[in-house]
Amino acid sequence: MKHSLAQLNVARMKAPLDSPVMADFVSSLEAINRLADSAPGFMWRLQSDEGDATSLRPIGEDMLVNMSVWSDADALADFVYRSAHSAVMRRRREWFERLAEVYLVLWWVPAGHRPSIEEAISRLELLRRHGPSPDAFNFRALYRPDGSPARDLGAARDPCPAT
Repeated sequence: MKHSLAQLNVARMKAPLDSPVMADFVSSLEAINRLADSAPGFMWRLQSDEGDATSLRPIGEDMLVNMSVWSDADALADFVYRSAHSAVMRRRREWFERLAEVYLVLWWVPAGHRPSIEEAISRLELLRRHGPSPDAFNFRALYRPDGSPARDLGAARDPCPAT
């Protein structure tokens, strides 16, 4: 494998993490992260010493970031849409604001590369400014590592804003 798929998604919290509004989200984090860590195709995720990325706020105090690397788009889609993660995703509007702008970006990285948060944010900004391209895309407009368009994984899917 010469490439891996990196993903970043961001979410604006409705309340601070220690509030009652966010309690169910916070209580589900450890189990969902364990599920991701053991999912087929999972390679790496951004985390602090606490084991998740909730303390990392590179784009604002009310914004959570989630970044991970997967073997391919099918492995990521299986985790997001066809695992226990989907139950948490269905409740996301309880915890997170609906964003008017793009909040999920995918891009290919060389095998073994672990993207920095700055790299990920630049890819999100690229997608927001110019739309999908081989350098920054989403599940609705997926590209292969060689830059060619890939099959559609499901135009009706709503990518998860946070895990």
